[in-house]
Amino acid sequence: MVGEGVDGVDPETPNVARMYDYYLGGKDNFAADREAAARIMKIMPHAAEWVRSNRGFLARAVRLLAESGIRQFIDIGTGLPTQDSVHQVAGRIDPESRVVYVDVDPVVVSHGRALLATDERSTVIRADLRRPDDILSHPETRALIDFDRPVGVLLVAVLQFVPDDREAADVVARLRAALAPGSHLVISHITADEVAPDVVGEGREIYATTSLGSITPRSPARVAAFFEGLELLEPGLVGVEHWRAEEPPSGDRVPLGFLGAVARR
Repeated sequence: MVGEGVDGVDPETPNVARMYDYYLGGKDNFAADREAAARIMKIMPHAAEWVRSNRGFLARAVRLLAESGIRQFIDIGTGLPTQDSVHQVAGRIDPESRVVYVDVDPVVVSHGRALLATDERSTVIRADLRRPDDILSHPETRALIDFDRPVGVLLVAVLQFVPDDREAADVVARLRAALAPGSHLVISHITADEVAPDVVGEGREIYATTSLGSITPRSPARVAAFFEGLELLEPGLVGVEHWRAEEPPSGDRVPLGFLGAVARR
């Protein structure tokens, strides 16, 4: 089981990264993670589908950036490694692509470092999203990323764990300020505009028991504010399942779960 023997791991506390892994059908999770995720899926039956759509958005966004010439990426709040991680998607376009994965979770960092032990072009660092300067100045970041050249920065399903709008905006602004022209910012974010308020409240209570604390859904207008001053690529800020999807979602319409967009500096 992932996490066994890693300092700071508490199998009794639901872990956001391991819950996400469970939603995706993975096996790197404990009973507490599965129980919390099951409670979420009971009140939000589309939760696993939202997460899968979000994962598809990440892959399509990275592929677009790589096809546009981006060869270095910083993925913040990466979560546990799974199929079509950033280095895999970008590497199919150019094997020389460089990737810095960032997470605050010791399980994620330990597991990621083990998987990337022989990959000289990718690394995993432990740092907190809320301290972007620590990410930007980290020796391993500086060893792989040339900030004089375009960078793709990914904040996929992570800003909802920063509850204060101003703090979240400051994080994005600090990261954006470090990027050369031609860089791109990828953001996806939980929204609750199509979920009943009482369900949202119950979901937040469940997440409040996890390793990262409660989530903060944001409206389309509040998510769009993170892209201020950047050029949004088509189709703009939309449900992640619709962002440059190869084919339209099948079946009945699913309530909106994640918003996503890509913007160029």
